Amino acid sequence: MTTAFPNDDLEQRAASQRLRLHHSVSELRSTVRERLDVEKTARTYLWPVSAVAGLLALVLGYSVAGAFRD
Repeated sequence: MTTAFPNDDLEQRAASQRLRLHHSVSELRSTVRERLDVEKTARTYLWPVSAVAGLLALVLGYSVAGAFRD
């Protein structure tokens, strides 16, 4: 046997669930926006990427110069 809920209670629960869903979607959007922020990521990893690019250029330069030597 099922118990009948009054319509007002069901409407309040539905409104509460919609509000919770809206907040969780907003939170998800802001989290995704933060993680995909290119400028913030570039600022964070600028020096390590620059160091790796410099070392790679140095090694490539020596290998190319070695090919023309002798």
